[in-house]
Amino acid sequence: MRKKTVLAAALVVAAGLSLSACSSGGDTPASSGFEVSAQPRTGAATVLDQPFAKPDLVLKDTRGETFDLRERTKGRPTLIYFGYTHCPDVCPLTMSNLAIAKKQLPKADQDKLQVVFVTTDPERDTSAELAKWLPAAGDPSFIGLTGDFPAIQAGAKQIGIGIDPPKKEKDGTVVSMHGAQVVAFSPTTDEGYVLYGEDTTADAWAKDLPKLVAGEKP
Repeated sequence: MRKKTVLAAALVVAAGLSLSACSSGGDTPASSGFEVSAQPRTGAATVLDQPFAKPDLVLKDTRGETFDLRERTKGRPTLIYFGYTHCPDVCPLTMSNLAIAKKQLPKADQDKLQVVFVTTDPERDTSAELAKWLPAAGDPSFIGLTGDFPAIQAGAKQIGIGIDPPKKEKDGTVVSMHGAQVVAFSPTTDEGYVLYGEDTTADAWAKDLPKLVAGEKP
């Protein structure tokens, strides 16, 4: 099967994924500029031919403690998503769908799976705010991370996801523009090898999660 290499922004379009404002703003974040090679999409998943290295991120978790992403998720099936708690639609829906699907896994697999939510709006999304929001929007076991925006933006860029600094509109609302993809990291290689878009349903997640937990291609 012929492989195709495209810019990250083009891959997003081809794969049916999208960049989201999580608000009513009309801008879209700039492409990360990464070159990405991917197999044709099947189902909800886009399997990458050249996986991403796990982002080199050291942030604060919901307890305000230092969390080294690479070290703390090493050897664990890990799903990483960049979003923010004031998002009215895409972010809570993504967390909810993941939580629903996770509950369908055997208990042992539930304990293995790590879902990491990295805020794109760290000024408002403190550790305490994430600690309140994540159990309601998703699952108490989900990991919430916050910190300096430049570090978060750089970490997102390492896996081809563009995010812009939060912007305050004339009506007082704050728009956080960010890529709405979930990146799945293998427990065997610690590499991000599958992309999922904001349209991924709970049923689609339930179908793929057992394979992702095992480090297999969905």
